[in-house]
Formats: sequence, structure tokens, C-alpha cells
Amino acid sequence: MLNSIFYQSVFKDFAFLILRVFTGVLLIHHGFEKLNDINNFADAFVRPLHLPFPVTLSYIAAGSEIGGSWLLILGLGTRLGASAILGTMSVAIYHAIVTSGFNIYLLELLALYFSSAFSIILLGPGMLSADYLIKEIFESNPDLIFSFFNRQQVSNTKPLSKIDSSKSIKQKRSFDFPFTNFLSS
Repeated sequence: MLNSIFYQSVFKDFAFLILRVFTGVLLIHHGFEKLNDINNFADAFVRPLHLPFPVTLSYIAAGSEIGGSWLLILGLGTRLGASAILGTMSVAIYHAIVTSGFNIYLLELLALYFSSAFSIILLGPGMLSADYLIKEIFESNPDLIFSFFNRQQVSNTKPLSKIDSSKSIKQKRSFDFPFTNFLSS
């Protein structure tokens, strides 16, 4: 009885939702802080690493935090957003270790964001996400893409016999939506 209460799928998917939304909401302001004074961020964090184009890389870091956070919050392209955040946190952790050594007070927040993004990449966004809805739509109607793009071609051609149309449907089903595994598990 307790096993069915505590380990139901709804709780797991709700936990993924909470992880995604809290990570996104708490991280997004860091990206806006970078944009607020991009040259100061470039001087303080990018130039000490001797990376080329420090202002450009600062804009990329801010964009990945803002864009990745929105993708996590919405659950749309979740693994892509988490990958952007993971990349930014990797560089931030490297910067913290190079400039300050193994200082746990600097590393703890970075490590939490890193582990959240890494977990979201591995586990997926869960059922309470836009990725899951997109995946379900394409799984329930695999010919959706072809019917959308081939409307005009079908209206200009003669109707196929029943045997010919079944062959063309089988050929169309060999195409799968390429991002279903990346969007949702």
C-alpha cells in the first residue's frame, strides 16, 4: 500500500516539474545580472581565464542562462536548455577553482545548478512538460508532418487506389520525428 502511494508516476513527474521550474526561476536572474553590466562580468570572470572574445562569451553565458532557464520553466526543449546551463556551470566551476581554489562557499551554488541540469538531461522533463505533449502528439499521429507539408501536393495529384495509398503510408511511417528521444524520455 505505501509502496503504491510513494512511488506513483504522478509524484515522480511532479518532482521533475518542481526541479525544472525552481532551477529555471532561481537561475534566470543570474543571466539578467550579467546583461546588466556585461563589461564588468567579462572583466571579472572571463578575462582571468584568458579566453578569447570575453564580451561575446559573456553574452553567450547570459543567453544560455536566460534561454536555458526559460526552456526549463516551460518544459520545451528541456534537455537542450539544461545542456546550455550545464555548459555555463562547467565553465563557472572551472573559473571558481582556478581563481579561488577549492572554496566550498563559491562552489556550492554552482554545483547545485550543475547537478540539477545534469539530472534533467539524464532523466528528462517528465510528463508535466511541453516536450511530453509534443512527443505524444507525434506518436499518436506519425503522419502529421507529412500531411501538413503534402496538403498542396495531394490536392494537385490524382487520387491513389487503396493499395497504392497503403504503400505510401508505410513509406511515410519510416520517418520518425527526430527529436522525440531528445525532447522527452
